[in-house]
Amino acid sequence: MDPQELPTDPHRAHEDVMAMLVGTLFVALGVSFYTQAMLLTGSTAGLAFLLQYATGWRFGIGFFLINLPFYWLAVRRMGWSFTLRTFVAIGLVSVFSELTAGWIRIEWLQPLYAALMGGSLIGIGMLVLFRHRTSLGGINILALFLQDRYGWRAGYVQLGIDALIMLVALLVLPIERVGLSVVGALALNLIIALNHKPGRYMGVS
Repeated sequence: MDPQELPTDPHRAHEDVMAMLVGTLFVALGVSFYTQAMLLTGSTAGLAFLLQYATGWRFGIGFFLINLPFYWLAVRRMGWSFTLRTFVAIGLVSVFSELTAGWIRIEWLQPLYAALMGGSLIGIGMLVLFRHRTSLGGINILALFLQDRYGWRAGYVQLGIDALIMLVALLVLPIERVGLSVVGALALNLIIALNHKPGRYMGVS
């Protein structure tokens, strides 16, 4: 039988809540690794890291505020249910990323390990959220909107913006930290690419 024809077992409300908590906790822990090693990633999280390193603003506050303009696009592109889930997820990541610093104490963190493990934790957290129709908003939604409106390929738009973030990062971070950030971004995207495929996971929310 074609996997697409198999009956689906919708997620229950408590399963969505558990996934939201677990996914955002994974992302927040990855953020803590990146903050400790002074690394960054792409999308709005990358902008929040840049704001933190350049101005001293806390990641959680910057991440929450930077995402605010994208909710209007999310409603138009994805609908209210997806947007509300995303709003909650972004709020939880913002809060958990602040609280994690008080929950764990890292005296020293090898930068390459931080890049690979931090990127992997963020990727796993995002994967959990994706499978429960939730995202971390931001530039991915903008890319999809521009694809619908102007025909620009969303993947290329996302790649271009992420590359620009990494270039700007050279103004505030040493080049080796930016290079390690690229390694972490590859780990993050590889986890999602290998595991988030049509037909591989049939649960729906």
